[in-house]
Amino acid sequence: MPDLYLVTGGAGFIGSHITERLLTDGHRVRVMDNFSTGFRHNLSPLSEKFGNQLEVLVADVSIKKDCEVAVKGVTYVIHEAALASVPRSLADPLASHHNNATGTLNMLIAAREESVKKFVYAGSSSVYGDSKKLPKDESMHTHPLSPYALAKLDGEEYLRLFNMHYGMETITLRYFNVFGPRQDPDSPYAAVIPIFVSKLLSGQSPVIFGDGLQSRDFTFIDNVVDANLAACRAEGVSGVYNIACGDRTTLVELLDMIQTILGTNIPAQFEDARPGDVKHSMADFSRACDELGYKPRVSFADGLTPTVEYFKNLQSV
Repeated sequence: MPDLYLVTGGAGFIGSHITERLLTDGHRVRVMDNFSTGFRHNLSPLSEKFGNQLEVLVADVSIKKDCEVAVKGVTYVIHEAALASVPRSLADPLASHHNNATGTLNMLIAAREESVKKFVYAGSSSVYGDSKKLPKDESMHTHPLSPYALAKLDGEEYLRLFNMHYGMETITLRYFNVFGPRQDPDSPYAAVIPIFVSKLLSGQSPVIFGDGLQSRDFTFIDNVVDANLAACRAEGVSGVYNIACGDRTTLVELLDMIQTILGTNIPAQFEDARPGDVKHSMADFSRACDELGYKPRVSFADGLTPTVEYFKNLQSV
């Protein structure tokens, strides 16, 4: 019988893409999600297509007993469940810590008791803070600028300790600005690409916080899925790995690219920079290449067009 993978947050943007790839590759998947930010419509087509190959468990990583139930019989844990967003964490730091740090610790304890083979964790590039050094590599000091970034770093440290003291194989993948289909454009904490597309399609000016020259290493979702599967396959490997494309794009450049794809020409509205935001971000992901066999298959430009088309079609429905 194929190994059983547990994908926490599997009804969310990244988690549902990982779930879909695992199912397509013939694996059994248990999704654990409390549906606070994930959506059933991300999973319903998969349930119809793959049937008993997919199990959906309505549960919460912040509840220890739920975690214990979720890991029963599991070989691999891919921990994507999180309460994301820097602004949301500034508005409610306790909820950010409870869901991101405590939730990760709950999952680690349950996974240790079940003797899972590998625990893969969705880390965040936000842990680097506003370091002037580019590209950012895993040996750099961390300097979180928000409760969200700090809670994600707490999760990383728990993984390190569980590897050190209990011999668990644990891998943190520090994601750099993941984008693609299924991101939620309607959330008050939506990511920049779906926000820009939604505004332009509505004939409104997108808002840019700051001068628009802040830059990001935008990483298409397919690359992130590849990284998670590579992390599960890597035998005897633990540690922290950047997952990105190794390039950077300013928000002004991003808006121009989206306008070109949509055929629009709507000027941006500039507002004051937001607290906790990082100015520049770009990754050195050579460690992931060398130790996990990771290689980004889809460039930012190649991923942007189908992503914009997805949101365009979504809005026309």
